[in-house]
Amino acid sequence: MGSCVNSFGSKKCEHLYLMSFHIQRMPAPIRLRELIRTIRTARTQAEEREMIQKECAAIRSSFREEDNTYRCRNVAKLLYMHMLGYPAHFGQLECLKLIASQKFTDKRIGYLGAMLLLDERQDVHLLMTNCIKNDLNHSTQFVQGLALCTLGCMGSSEMCRDLAGEVEKLLKTSNSYLRKKAALCAVHVIRKVPELMEMFLPATKNLLNEKNHGVLHTSVVLLTEMCERSPDMLAHFRKLVPQLVRILKNLIMSGYSPEHDVSGISDPFLQVRILRLLRILGRNDDDSSEAMNDILAQVATNTETSKNVGNAILYETVLTIMDIKSESGLRVSLFECLSFYYLNGEKYVALTSLLKTVQTDHNAVQRHRSTIVDCLKDLDVSIKRRAMELSFALVNGNNIRGMMKELLYFLDSCEPEFKADCASGIFLAAEKYAPSKRWHIDTIMRVLTTAGSYVRDDAVPNLIQLITNSVEMHAYTVQRLYKAILGDYSQQPLVQVAAWCIGEYGDLLVSGQCEEEEPIQVTEDEVLDILESVLISNMSTSVTRGYALTAIMKLSTRFTCTVNRIKKVVSIYGSSIDVELQQRAVEYNALFKKYDHMRSALLERMPVMEKVTTNGPTEIVQTNGETEPAPLETKPPPSGPQPTSQANDLLDLLGGNDITPVIPTAPTSKPSSAGGELLDLLGDINLTGAPAAAPAPASVPQISQPPFLLDGLSSQPLFNDIAAGIPSITAYSKNGLKIEFTFERSNTNPSVTVITIQASNSTELDMTDFVFQAAVPKTFQLQLLSPSSSIVPAFNTGTITQVIKVLNPQKQQLRMRIKLTYNHKGSAMQDLAEVNNFPPQSWQ
Repeated sequence: MGSCVNSFGSKKCEHLYLMSFHIQRMPAPIRLRELIRTIRTARTQAEEREMIQKECAAIRSSFREEDNTYRCRNVAKLLYMHMLGYPAHFGQLECLKLIASQKFTDKRIGYLGAMLLLDERQDVHLLMTNCIKNDLNHSTQFVQGLALCTLGCMGSSEMCRDLAGEVEKLLKTSNSYLRKKAALCAVHVIRKVPELMEMFLPATKNLLNEKNHGVLHTSVVLLTEMCERSPDMLAHFRKLVPQLVRILKNLIMSGYSPEHDVSGISDPFLQVRILRLLRILGRNDDDSSEAMNDILAQVATNTETSKNVGNAILYETVLTIMDIKSESGLRVSLFECLSFYYLNGEKYVALTSLLKTVQTDHNAVQRHRSTIVDCLKDLDVSIKRRAMELSFALVNGNNIRGMMKELLYFLDSCEPEFKADCASGIFLAAEKYAPSKRWHIDTIMRVLTTAGSYVRDDAVPNLIQLITNSVEMHAYTVQRLYKAILGDYSQQPLVQVAAWCIGEYGDLLVSGQCEEEEPIQVTEDEVLDILESVLISNMSTSVTRGYALTAIMKLSTRFTCTVNRIKKVVSIYGSSIDVELQQRAVEYNALFKKYDHMRSALLERMPVMEKVTTNGPTEIVQTNGETEPAPLETKPPPSGPQPTSQANDLLDLLGGNDITPVIPTAPTSKPSSAGGELLDLLGDINLTGAPAAAPAPASVPQISQPPFLLDGLSSQPLFNDIAAGIPSITAYSKNGLKIEFTFERSNTNPSVTVITIQASNSTELDMTDFVFQAAVPKTFQLQLLSPSSSIVPAFNTGTITQVIKVLNPQKQQLRMRIKLTYNHKGSAMQDLAEVNNFPPQSWQ
């Protein structure tokens, strides 16, 4: 009996001990649902942050105790907090432990955590490679699917190399659930390791024979990726065009299928994917384009467009028709589709499509010109911008007057963010298609009057050059400019051009010799009053004051009654706090006193810039007028000084100290001996062949190279070259980018060689933000004109052209260093190269 009592007592004690042990353990963590409910009750962000921190502390404690029971629950809560933006990196290893578990629920949360918390930048992700490999060979398809999703989401290049074989095996399986996931995983593998592409080629043979739409969809995605990345694969898969056409036709003609129906259309997602693949396969291929013409016409006419699903398919059809070599009848359907888009409020889609079409079918787009111009008045700024770009693309010699009238009206009323691009586009169009010089001058002056503060930096010198070359328009132009700036100095570029012209042709203004319009009566004092007002105006910049002071100085040789007044004005600015004005005034004062006998010769009227000067290379001419219709680049080329780092890069290209950087403007003519004496007045410049003058007084600041009377010269001289029969060369060929140089010799100055570069791209993706820079030794002078584009199209479907003009007066062997920068496949690329294989004919 006693033994029984003792036995009962010992069991009771043991039970009490176990109960006390469980009481001492931590309570079970709250469920994810309860955590979400608790967080949503927080009234402030601080209160929410406090709840998160408290729960994170409890989760950390559970992780330290290796609590396997609630690890899955804790990781799930951690992922929710990660989605809210709170740090959850301390749960990365716990995700790996869950992946190694044999429970499907643990694996599911573990793989989800790995996709959210891990990426290839962290070495810990490599620890899961073996687990993924085992799960890819698991007997349960859902575990295999988890492994495929994870590898396709965050697999690094090392993981993809190790596991590509298992993915390829699953791609051949008969299980449609696994095949669609394996196809998407193969896409990720190809993106990470392109050289593994051929491994998946045998498995793609039967993918399009699958009846399951999920497998078909992912298979088309895989084929599209392979075709975009490899020209060989593109040629190989072109034989699949009939099969793709048949699949697309079945989708269009099939009846109602509740499994795939979306708003009355059978599987629109698959249709869009097939159209994109057909666009890639039919580009630049006659046979493939012919095979898909009929089906594209059926899609364009039979697709229900009352809802967005049909509009998406119709848009992809439009893009495909534009890219392939389609028939003329199919292009008629294209414009009917675009008209439908416009009428149904999808103006942006219609304008974007027309902008892509204008390069291939310019005349067809011209028929919609009035509709496009009407879009300039739309309230939507994105539609306005597309309409503006398309309007400039439609400008040619036949419609230049009407289009410029509409664009000038748009420039008057558009928002400030449009004015710079619109003004640049008008400048380019007017220069290319101007019917007369008077019309050209009036148009540029209208732009400067309307949006002078928004024009690019080279607008002023270009207009000055145009005016200089139009000899018969000098009196008309100076009178128009004089009236334009009366009492209004807000448009600084306009004031600068007016000051330059008044200084050059002030005598014509005073004499009233204008025949084009009624002349105005202006006295010499009134002209000087205007220029002095510019000098003292608060709106005038330092550059504008320099133009005005130089104009006043020029008038000392054109006016007869106000020379003393001019001397007084010039002497006043000899003590200006503006160093630029002070230097000019000091030189002009010296010109009045010490070099007065040279003043008339130095300040004589500028010669016509079209004619060759004996001492300078600025002899290249380009005439205005109608040329072949072509889309115009509406964005202004980069202007102004380059950043210091880029300038130093160019200066270091050839090494040593004998380098001259790229000259963004035309080299000005060398001064004559008289000009050398003038520039040497302060004794701080020693020109070859010019006598050195007396040193300047100590109070005068020393400027190494003062800008002077030639400030208004054009920064982009016009040119007219003749072919010289010089063989072309390949200057650069690397990473799919090829640059060729072709040469021409100027017909007016044999020392000037014009080099046209052509950049082509043989890779499968476009090269964007392309910039070409060059440097030559100091014995040469170099000018780079604006490139035709900043995008080098893929598959050699187009080229970028850019003109380089090189002055080689000493006939030395040409050598050049080039610097290339561009973006390709999401990476910024930069390379330097030296070009020394110029043919002798290019420099002899």
